[in-house]
Amino acid sequence: MPPLYVSFVAGAAGKWKIETIKAATGETLPCAGFLDIRESSEPNHRAGAPPQPPPDGWVLRGVVSNLRYTTRAEVEELKSRQEGLGRPAATRAALIPIRKSEAWWALSQDERRRIFEEQSRHTTLGMQYLPAIARRLHHSRELGEPFDFLTWFEYAPEHISAFEDLVAQLRQTEEWQYVTREVDIRLSAVQGLE
Repeated sequence: MPPLYVSFVAGAAGKWKIETIKAATGETLPCAGFLDIRESSEPNHRAGAPPQPPPDGWVLRGVVSNLRYTTRAEVEELKSRQEGLGRPAATRAALIPIRKSEAWWALSQDERRRIFEEQSRHTTLGMQYLPAIARRLHHSRELGEPFDFLTWFEYAPEHISAFEDLVAQLRQTEEWQYVTREVDIRLSAVQGLE
């Protein structure tokens, strides 16, 4: 899969209305009214100027690439159970940017995998909420961004409590002991997604 570069642009206009921005751990982000999502196959949106933060907002950038810390069997199961983004009924969303500690990044790949799945059961937990909650992970650390990961979720209003349950469970895992900054941004679609 070729990389997909994504910019989350918060400001006075966008397809998503920002309902709340709250710090779960560490510093929050400035308030903004709306969020727009811009995608490109080019790093830093070379096809045009990279999105600049609006005067009343901010921009977070990430790249969608290969899944990490997952086995082939887990990848195949995720593909078979998860539905895509942009479903008309999915009029609620969450953007959760996360930064992990230097202690996390000092661990070897197999040590991170052990914590991520074998102890925290991150993938297994997430699969319990499929297909109701669609998710896409964006890697930001290699781009020099203030967060390591940007996770985007979409779901229908009737699945709000399931999403809250998923987030609460993940925050109780060993993996979250390595989180040094996390912002929880909740959104609603301005109009049905197309």
